[in-house]
Amino acid sequence: MNAKSMQDNDGAVTVPAGLGAQIRDLRKAKRMTLQTLADAIGRSLGYVSQLERNLSSVDIATLHAISDTLGVGINWFFEADNKAPISERDVVVRRDKRRHLHFTGSGLDEELLSPNLNGPFEMIVTTYPPGIATGETAYSRPTDQAGLVLSGEIILELDSRTYELAAGDSFAFSSGNAHRSCNPGSVEAKVLWVISPPSY
Repeated sequence: MNAKSMQDNDGAVTVPAGLGAQIRDLRKAKRMTLQTLADAIGRSLGYVSQLERNLSSVDIATLHAISDTLGVGINWFFEADNKAPISERDVVVRRDKRRHLHFTGSGLDEELLSPNLNGPFEMIVTTYPPGIATGETAYSRPTDQAGLVLSGEIILELDSRTYELAAGDSFAFSSGNAHRSCNPGSVEAKVLWVISPPSY
């Protein structure tokens, strides 16, 4: 499914089942109120509320504004396949139905393993191409985080300490620790992250 296939002749997009919930879950994970999102995209509080409940349509420009405000690419809302059985939708994420994000600025790729962002934690797999880092400087988030290096190797910078980690190594650190990670090797690296509370 993509944005173009949902666009009507007047430029509006019919909200597919699950899109409103995706917007709501991501907004809450960002600790953002309905009013803050409404103000940021220049729409009314009532409109955003109805959109999150799949009661309103959305145009491409508005969806782009929502994506920018929530810090994701517009593809975030379309790359998830919502045709999973209802009995699985909030419990299971099949490998071929993961939500994907590609950060064009850094080259990082991320896949959301959690079925939604409503629970006490989220799971993400980050793919680091050779030589790629999460940023130029360390940063902190109001979350507890843990990880497992699935393949390759990474360097984890945590406050004033540096750790060289290889496949099979795991780590954990508390909210507020400034951190940065990078792939110093010549092959791709993958890391499974567990973050609490969800903050994507």
